[in-house]
Amino acid sequence: MDSYEGVEKLRLDEVPDPQPGPGQAAIKMIYAALNPADAFLALGQYPAKPKLPHVLGRDGVGEVVAVGPGVESVQPGATVSILRGDTGVDVWGTLAETTVVDTSHLVPVPDGWSLQEVAGAPLVYLTSWQALTQWSDPPAPPKAGSVLLVTGASGGVGSASVLLGKSMGLTVVGLSRSAEKGEQLRQLGADFVFDPAAKGLRKQVLDAIAPRRVDIVVDNVGGALFNEVIAMLGYAGRISVVGRSGGTVPELNTASLFFRRNRIGGVAVADYSSAAARATWNQIVARLDKLGKRPVVDSVFPFAGVKAAFARLGEGPMGKVLVKVTA
Repeated sequence: MDSYEGVEKLRLDEVPDPQPGPGQAAIKMIYAALNPADAFLALGQYPAKPKLPHVLGRDGVGEVVAVGPGVESVQPGATVSILRGDTGVDVWGTLAETTVVDTSHLVPVPDGWSLQEVAGAPLVYLTSWQALTQWSDPPAPPKAGSVLLVTGASGGVGSASVLLGKSMGLTVVGLSRSAEKGEQLRQLGADFVFDPAAKGLRKQVLDAIAPRRVDIVVDNVGGALFNEVIAMLGYAGRISVVGRSGGTVPELNTASLFFRRNRIGGVAVADYSSAAARATWNQIVARLDKLGKRPVVDSVFPFAGVKAAFARLGEGPMGKVLVKVTA
């Protein structure tokens, strides 16, 4: 990435192999996963402004090929996934044959999971977990039986929220414009799925969950839909804002938050410490194992097809878009 002119300007090039420093490991990437945050960063629409040239890619899975001084937690030959951290944000990321990662941000592949399933899971599942649990102190899942509404439910964070919501005993309502994806969301466990573009969306949702209203929202979309979502909230209803694929919210009327004590809060996965992220990830893996479910992978593109992979991400995938970096 040579400029902040978007992922369409990315180029493939040869660079020296990075070498791990103290506390770091060099990872030969097998799969890298794409996130909307990558595309926003490439447009200069993200808080981080790394020095150029830059390599995108926040998560993925690969083999440890070398470790730096003082590293004992992982050894060469281990297969690991990237939990969270500065990878692809402030330092070069996973869209490379080899990347260097602080070992505190690495986790093993969970038992029974494929490399594709784990490649893009940690970041979106940690994001979803924070979105669902941030409304209590200390953070905790919503009360079982609460109604969860997920906008952009077919995406990475969206599908993660559907699965985690079901693991928490929530009634899950998903919004997706695709009938095919809607059926896949039902197979994941969504109790109801609606087309957000449908006329009378609010009535459809409220009729389906009557006499209840929506208790918590994981919002990946923003845009004009946001005002409609607010109107579906019940007393003390909360909206966790994760994404903005629908653009800015037009003419938000703050009076719409009155009387029902509704709250809106942003999500920032970077707030997790390494220890907290690891403990949370272990909880997530246990919950998915108990459900008998796995993270959803939409498609896999070759390394030379990174631009096409980002185009697929922009179309609205069902789950994660991966790039196959090396064998």
